[in-house]
Amino acid sequence: MGKLTVGALRAVLVVVLAGTVFVQAGMVWALVSGSDPEDGALPLTPLRVVTILGMVSVQVALLAVWRLVTMVRRGTVFSHAAFRYVDVVIGAIVAAALVWFAVTVLNAPGQREDPGVSLIMGGVGVAILGVALLVLVLRALLAQAVKRDVEASQLQAELDEVI
Repeated sequence: MGKLTVGALRAVLVVVLAGTVFVQAGMVWALVSGSDPEDGALPLTPLRVVTILGMVSVQVALLAVWRLVTMVRRGTVFSHAAFRYVDVVIGAIVAAALVWFAVTVLNAPGQREDPGVSLIMGGVGVAILGVALLVLVLRALLAQAVKRDVEASQLQAELDEVI
């Protein structure tokens, strides 16, 4: 990965991280100050708590991706240490899907006239889980690459001994 690509990805990660922190701060402020009273239309307090938890899952994934990008830049991504960060990303995506399902459940009573919205939201949750499955497949590819790298290193060591 080139320096420009790494720099661009890191810039995006920083912007998204700053955005999630901003949203979290606003939600925490609204919860603590009580300055936005609930009118009964939506359960705002549970939605705010779920939003805060959702932002945490995004932040965890962002930090793990940052570490993976650092490993790519150093040329150490094809190692067993990378699996820890990939597993963290998978867990964060699954957590985000569960948070989304919680939002869907909290929003469902307000959608009695149009239950299609809840079905669409449920479909989005399934799509988020699909992303987790995609990353799991990519993890399997990483495992194959690490295995091949170890085999190549062993063969190179044997070749060096012969020469």
